[in-house]
Amino acid sequence: MAATAGAPAAHAAAPAASAAAAGSYNYAEALQDSMLFYESQRSGKLPADNRVTWRGDSDLSDGSDVGLDLTGGYHDAGDEVKFGFPMAFSMTMLGWGGVDEASGYSKSGQNTYLLRNLRWGDDWLLKAHPSANVLYGQVGDGSSDHSFWGPPEVNPSPRPAYKIDASCPGSDLAGEAAAALASSSMVFKQSDATYAATLLTNAKQLYTFADTYRGTYDKCITAAQGYYNSWSGYWDELVWGALWLYRATGDSTYLTKAETYYAQLPKMNQTITPEYNWTLAWDDKSYGDYVLLAELTGKQTYIDDAERWLDWWTTGVNGQKVSYSPGGEAFLDTWGSLRYSSNTAYAALQFSDWLTAQGKDAAKAQTYHDFGVRQIDYALGDNPLNESYEIGFTNSGKNTKWPQNPHSRAAHGSWSQSMTEPANTRHLDYGLLVGGPGSADDGFTDERSNYGETEGALDYNAGFSGALAALTDEYGGTPLANFPPKETPDGPEEFLQAAVNAAGTNFYEIKAQVVNKSGWPARHLTHGSFRYYFTLDSGTSASQVTVTSAYNQCSAPTGPTQFSGNIYYVTVSCEGQDIAPAGQSAFHREVQFRLTFPGAHDPTKDWSYQGVSTTPGSTPVTVNDMVLYDGSTAVWGTAPSGDGTTPPPTTTPPGAPSGLTASAVTSSSLTLSWTAATPGTLPIAGYQVYADTGSGAKLVGTTTTATSLAVTGLTAGMRYAFTVKAVDTAGNVSPASSTLPVTTMPSGTTPPPGSAACTAVYKVTNSWSGGFQADVLVTNTGTAALNGWTLTFTFGGDQKIGSGWNGTFSQSGQKVTITNPSWAASLPAGGTVDPGFTATYSASNAAPTGFALNGVACS
Repeated sequence: MAATAGAPAAHAAAPAASAAAAGSYNYAEALQDSMLFYESQRSGKLPADNRVTWRGDSDLSDGSDVGLDLTGGYHDAGDEVKFGFPMAFSMTMLGWGGVDEASGYSKSGQNTYLLRNLRWGDDWLLKAHPSANVLYGQVGDGSSDHSFWGPPEVNPSPRPAYKIDASCPGSDLAGEAAAALASSSMVFKQSDATYAATLLTNAKQLYTFADTYRGTYDKCITAAQGYYNSWSGYWDELVWGALWLYRATGDSTYLTKAETYYAQLPKMNQTITPEYNWTLAWDDKSYGDYVLLAELTGKQTYIDDAERWLDWWTTGVNGQKVSYSPGGEAFLDTWGSLRYSSNTAYAALQFSDWLTAQGKDAAKAQTYHDFGVRQIDYALGDNPLNESYEIGFTNSGKNTKWPQNPHSRAAHGSWSQSMTEPANTRHLDYGLLVGGPGSADDGFTDERSNYGETEGALDYNAGFSGALAALTDEYGGTPLANFPPKETPDGPEEFLQAAVNAAGTNFYEIKAQVVNKSGWPARHLTHGSFRYYFTLDSGTSASQVTVTSAYNQCSAPTGPTQFSGNIYYVTVSCEGQDIAPAGQSAFHREVQFRLTFPGAHDPTKDWSYQGVSTTPGSTPVTVNDMVLYDGSTAVWGTAPSGDGTTPPPTTTPPGAPSGLTASAVTSSSLTLSWTAATPGTLPIAGYQVYADTGSGAKLVGTTTTATSLAVTGLTAGMRYAFTVKAVDTAGNVSPASSTLPVTTMPSGTTPPPGSAACTAVYKVTNSWSGGFQADVLVTNTGTAALNGWTLTFTFGGDQKIGSGWNGTFSQSGQKVTITNPSWAASLPAGGTVDPGFTATYSASNAAPTGFALNGVACS
């Protein structure tokens, strides 16, 4: 959170918190859930590290109508349109949290997932910006999309692409996209400088486009009207975009623009007072502008505007303030009330810390802080219903109550395009923050059709995530291990049903249905076929058996074909039919076929007759002895010899490895060690080691049963996030271990020989007027592990620590002391730690000296 004028926000010393605020909720778990929610909203071809097993590839032709690749990005909410305006705002807000709440993301182990989520959205914004003055702002049509209720993987709705350009501009959309890419460039600056530079270049182009060609985007992308109209105009985005570019570049030209355009922000009716009776949201950034300009300049006029707005949400302005429910929700509007209170909570926490760091108005700082904590706690369960409005949040196993019927096509998983079939939501959409109460009475109606209260959206979780990171930094918390748990399908996905249509002495007729209710993930069956097995009577030849069909939604049956001995089968091909969980007529195909024999025939001896509903005209039932194929692969049923598909034996995969540590860290290599995983059903065959620099985990090595690995070929000065997975003898893979962050040493630096206890490499990773962010990479070059460590150094100027991570910080004058956090007390020989911090200064930011580890000087 905010530390000083011009600074990225950093978490200051916390004001005294209420009893309810101090540790009532596991904010790290809530943040872990929120990060996963963004993965469930992904559009496009999903990566190998996709953690949401019920989601698959979708919308792979996006942009084809305009000759571009516009795949990727995020579905907006419970629908499946990509609306660029709220998507860009959500990336800006996530980026804000990534910049100013880095410590909370690090402590919760969610930094890797934040980077992935930002990159997924940013990559789409880059695709959507094919040239300087062109930006695509929507893919998909709301009207046709909303008429479909089913999984995105099989959505047949047309997906046209819509753009703004110099001839029909949208300063609001382009300005917001500029803000998103600029904020993300700050987040990626340390881990991927090349990508950060690309983001910043595009952000500058987009802002120039927004500033040069003025207009509101919904006048050009008319398909957004009725969904995401630009009610507040574009001046707020011109200020917002300029502020983020100023933060990312330090170029005062952008600050000048922001201050100049600030005068154009909306005013209260018939006054010169900036509006204060709404809040920061996907349309109106004015309120975020107040806070950022106050923090970046320290000017009283902006401080007054920020305080007036937050006062209206807390103590009141001129006797008026936002409505409050009896249970404590600050209630602004009926549709998605919790997104408004959560966005405001994040800004309040930000501004509270800035006031504290600046020594300004401690009473207001306390009020804003407590408001922010209270609103987030309300969403997590401190409400009259004692229900978490964040789906899947267990609060370390103490909570099992959250909405069961979110308004989400993907999570519901209907196969018949019906909001009521199935009755229960098929998928647990971890982290989805529902809209919440629809009025200021704490009431909540958990119905799928009640989208105002049960729908979630990208922007609902954006400020919410930043607030959770801030509270994790302040109060702590622990993410869940082995997360997310693997879902088990609620029944067969692709299968066959059959019943007898009619029967006589020498014939019988089968009504068969090919059914696709797939949901893990939903998928098309376009190469389907099935076989029906029967026994040829003694003395009868196959040529004497006739196969006919009076009704067939696939192809005419063929055969009989000999299977083995006197067992034959009939084949029905559905090749070319798109059988998909996409509607009542789409998820199944019916075939009626008759077998006629030359004499009397007893069907009860036929393999595939077993389990068929034998009452003529009855409803088909699920059968196991007909075999369904997808191409040449059997996906359902069992043939007479058992060569169809049968349910595999239940196998428990290994547990996650633990105790991951790094040693012998150099500029290009290190050694990882871990504690052996607990075997599941089968013995452990080896381990897989993954490294992530923010673009997804990549396999960097394997072992057999060894629990250590030398990793080489690393980049100097790069921050890596390592994980390890165990693999059993059948190839079943465990959940990943906890993430271990390690930064390699700078190029040309090697641990020196001799008696020095450590090396310490100090690096300023970001800076701004009057403040900076730095890391200290410390390597234990001794021969023994340290069970508890303390690092000391002396600043060379008047620097003062604001907040820190990967250690517990204290400062006396110029001397800084960092002690180990409880979760990283041991520092093995050759191991590293990389505590980081933000700090302020007035006169000098001279580099620190006198680094010592446990009292012994470092080199």
